[in-house]
Amino acid sequence: MLTKARIRLVRSLADKEARRDNGLFVVEGAKMVAEALNSSASVEAVYFVPGGKSGGWEARGGEAVSHADMERMSSLKTPSDVLAVVRIPEIRGSRKYGSGLALFLDGIQDPGNLGTIIRIADWFGICDVVCSLDSADCYNPKVVQATMGAVFRVNVSYACLVDELGAARASGTEVYGTFLEGEDIYSTGLSPEGIVLMGSEGRGVSPEASAFVTRKLFIPPFPADRRGSESLNVAAATALVCAEFRRRIR
Repeated sequence: MLTKARIRLVRSLADKEARRDNGLFVVEGAKMVAEALNSSASVEAVYFVPGGKSGGWEARGGEAVSHADMERMSSLKTPSDVLAVVRIPEIRGSRKYGSGLALFLDGIQDPGNLGTIIRIADWFGICDVVCSLDSADCYNPKVVQATMGAVFRVNVSYACLVDELGAARASGTEVYGTFLEGEDIYSTGLSPEGIVLMGSEGRGVSPEASAFVTRKLFIPPFPADRRGSESLNVAAATALVCAEFRRRIR
């Protein structure tokens, strides 16, 4: 039975501290809830408004609630007909790099950008995304919505990037980063394995992290001598970089 205390709990999960304290986050919308149920995620509860888009929610353990209660629980301006409460997966143990590509994100603070980058990683078959400790929370409702379900397929973790990059370099892993003074990505050699480091929206890659970069890359404008926008959006740049890495191994 849906109680007032439960409604308050679900609503509170829009806040980072509440998510951390309870180990839970919320997904909203039929597609996202279906993605959660079809994944290995631990779904704690599903709430739906009867008469909405049919997803067989009751048969999948869902609990029917009123429109008013859904509005109280939802963090969306226009609540959907279904939401789920999902347990945050446990952080994995030691990480190993070198058997494929991994994405490292240095200070990505815009929720929409982070969610889109996780979705990009999923599209290009990149299983590991490691975020700096000052990056946006990947279980923020805006991030979760922007991933379009990729948050259930990509391993997203948080760590001190300097420590992680240091360990990766010690093991001989290549670290690629995007810089205005880098080599043209379309004419330089790329490996199918390594770390791709992307910097924050405002300052790019931090000096501390850039010290571990072994190959600096640049996405050139067209034509090459054109002077237009100062830089690309970080999510757009990530998509271009990942596409070029993957193109090389087809």
